[in-house]
Amino acid sequence: MKRPTIFEEIPSIDQNWEKGLGLMLFFVLVFFAEGCKVSYSLSGASISPEVKSVTVKYFPNRARIVNPELSQNFTDALMDLIRAQTSLVFVEDGDVSFEGEITDYKTSYLAITGDDLAAMTRFTVSIKVRFVNNIDEDQDFDQVFSRYKDYDSTKDLSEVESTLVEAIIDDIIEDVFNKAFVNW
Repeated sequence: MKRPTIFEEIPSIDQNWEKGLGLMLFFVLVFFAEGCKVSYSLSGASISPEVKSVTVKYFPNRARIVNPELSQNFTDALMDLIRAQTSLVFVEDGDVSFEGEITDYKTSYLAITGDDLAAMTRFTVSIKVRFVNNIDEDQDFDQVFSRYKDYDSTKDLSEVESTLVEAIIDDIIEDVFNKAFVNW
């Protein structure tokens, strides 16, 4: 086996220069990438760095059937999700704001059997949301978000209502958050 000479063990100046140039290029790219204007989070939210604050107003219940806890539960759940998924500060007059009302809370029968009895009942909640982005008005929307859950008609709504309401609120809140902050 041939033993390397001293000149073969020491990297050439050209090799060191190429490595140094590669590192400099890497740091320059990282430096410029840090200056970009889009911020990302693990939640998938894409919120402009100029947006620092948020307002969430109470969502009154204007549906024909009123669940006395729904307004507060929806408003609190929306605030909790924003708190958990963003670094926005809650203020009275924020850079972005949410307001609206509960517009529908109803049941309807599905899957009528041969005995003219319903096998399933659909429970639906609809909430109108107005989102205002004072930084970028193109992001504003005024939309009704509606979700439903089906349950066995042999059960009374009062038996399953709290579970269904919680699941529907979670779904609607996710839809609202995605519409406002996740720009796919």
